[in-house]
Order: sequence, then C-alpha cells, then structure tokens
Amino acid sequence: MNSPSPLSLEAFQQHLGHRFKQQTLLAQALTHRSFGSDHNERLEFLGDAVLNLIVSDLLFGHFSSSPEGDLTRVRAHLVRQDMLHRVALGLQLPRMLRLSEGEARGGGAQRPSILADAVEAIIGAVYLDGGFAAAHPLVWQWFKPLITETTASQTWAKDAKTQLQEWLQARQQPVPDYRIDTIKGRAHDQTFVVACTVPALNTTCTGEGRSRRAAEQEAARAVLNHLEKHPSHAKP
Repeated sequence: MNSPSPLSLEAFQQHLGHRFKQQTLLAQALTHRSFGSDHNERLEFLGDAVLNLIVSDLLFGHFSSSPEGDLTRVRAHLVRQDMLHRVALGLQLPRMLRLSEGEARGGGAQRPSILADAVEAIIGAVYLDGGFAAAHPLVWQWFKPLITETTASQTWAKDAKTQLQEWLQARQQPVPDYRIDTIKGRAHDQTFVVACTVPALNTTCTGEGRSRRAAEQEAARAVLNHLEKHPSHAKP
C-alpha cells in the first residue's frame, strides 16, 4: 500500500495553526537524524522542557484543588509517548517527516517514538519562532481533549513504582533495585526488559516496555501482583 502523499509546508502550517517566520526551524523539526546532520534532536530537547512547563501550567489552572503529587502523576500521563503519538497522528505528521530511504522503508514514519519526538521538536521550534505566547495556545489546543480524559480515576492512581516504594518504606525496608536485563530490537525500535529486585522479599520480577521507564513500571507492577498472590509477604 502506498504511503499518503506529503502535505506542502504551507498546508501543514495552516493545519498546525502557526506560520513560521523562520521556515528553517520547521524544516529542522520535521527532520529525523537518519536524513541528515541538521536534524530535530536539539529542538526535541527544548520542546520537551517547554511541553512540561505548559502542561504544568494547564494542570495547575484546570485542577486548582489537586495536590502536587496528583498533578505530577497526571502530567507524566499526558506527556508520555503514547499521548504524543496521538497528537502526532492528529497533526498528520507521518506525511511530513523527512527520513532516510532506509528508515522510511522500515516504517519509521509510523513509529510512535519517532512521531512523539517530532511533536516535541515542533513545540521547540514554535517556541523559538514565536515564544511562549505562540507555543502555549498550540499545546492547549492539542492537549485539552487529553486533559479532559484525566478525570478518569485510574489516571489519578499512584503508579506502580510509587506504590511499591511506599509499601516498602512503610515497613522500613530498602527501596527496590531496577536494572536493565535485556534490550531488544533496533536502535529506533527498542523494547526494554527491566528486572526489579526487592532484597527484603528475596524477590525479583521483570517487566517489558518501549522505554526504560515503562519497563520499570511493569516490573514494579509484577512485584505488586506477586505480593497479592503471596499475602504472607505483605505482613509488616
């Protein structure tokens, strides 16, 4: 099946809702490192920081009575790769990315990690081109529907690593040890396997994820599931 034809930069900017004064910033934001040396990784670094600031600002106003811990968990939920991938698809980014021929043939334009990185790079480019005043309304437009979804109770629940750490601290036990056990796949399409060891329980469980952080969460969840199945371990 043929890939959709790319949008023109002009059409993409209209769809994006920001016309760049510095067109080179947009071109760089859309360029994967496989395509050339003037790629988007520096813009991605900047965009990640800008995204976290704007989402923090939005959550601070939207959930005015929520404590810091809850806001931190919701922010992490919103800026994770899965959410950025959704934003990227809404922006039609797969039609715009500049990839090497090999990366394109390998499905790079559909890869969630590449698309998520490109969203952050675009945010960084918009910030450099128009400042916070330009970046803020764009991020608000993209993330408002996602913020609405965070009213679901599971979003506010403590993540598995936090639950496990608090369980151990309540029993005056050392925090778990997380280490990478295996990394599968190619450089841009990796799966991490992380082992979570709890010395006090003489227990080690593993978890898999598309990032080290995600794999650590799955490993912690596996330990919590182990505790549920072996309630004798849960006694203080």
